[in-house]
Amino acid sequence: MKQPLAYIHPDAKIASNVVIEPFVTIDKNVVIEEGTRIGSNVTILEGARIGKNCNIFPGAVIAAVPQDLKFAGEDSLAVIGDNTTIRECVTVNRGTASRGKTVVGNNCLLMAYTHIAHDAIVGNNVIIANATQVAGEVRIDDFAIIGGTSAIHQFVHIGSHVMIQGGSLLSKDVPPYVKVGNTKMSYGGINSIGLRRRNYTNEQINGIQNIYRVLYQSGLNNSDAIEKIEAELPASKERDEIVLFIKNSQRGIIKGYTSTSDR
Repeated sequence: MKQPLAYIHPDAKIASNVVIEPFVTIDKNVVIEEGTRIGSNVTILEGARIGKNCNIFPGAVIAAVPQDLKFAGEDSLAVIGDNTTIRECVTVNRGTASRGKTVVGNNCLLMAYTHIAHDAIVGNNVIIANATQVAGEVRIDDFAIIGGTSAIHQFVHIGSHVMIQGGSLLSKDVPPYVKVGNTKMSYGGINSIGLRRRNYTNEQINGIQNIYRVLYQSGLNNSDAIEKIEAELPASKERDEIVLFIKNSQRGIIKGYTSTSDR
């Protein structure tokens, strides 16, 4: 573990079997758990909490201070879960007083040049492809896949099992289970292939499709569509998750492909 060409602050707490390659910098108030590998030229700054069996590739910077002019030097964290891979030149900033921490969950893949800004919350099993920019206080739920070079506006909420086309500009919330594509970010059907890979049954997938048919193809506004979904479609975990997501959306959700504004 001890690498003579690395700088490791004496107060850092690092498990004995962590591999640290040359020219790494590890600051004070850092915790790195068992089985993690830190590639050359990685910088891990104050407030980093890195879980077990992570693999951090050369040039990544974890827990740099936020790029937020309101940040006043308060204590905050950047938390990386277990079994997560962080590729070359990824940056994960620590949190601010707003949430106190930035979180990347377990079993995630952050591809090269991805940026995760202050107070973002990334769930488990999330894949974020190359050069995607995630702004402050964004929330990305479990099993979401974000295509490369996408840009996600601050405070946006992306639901679970979502597939986002590469090069997307996201300024609205994306409800669970859907595919999102084209430059105007409209609904493009549900992510049925991803759901089958995660052992969702045909009955569950058909139920999700029926919910989005009401939401996007019935001609109803969102409030009336939600009333119809709750009144007429059978209760399920997926139905309740979608309904709760839409009711709690702060920015409004993406438009449907039948919207006249998208033609």
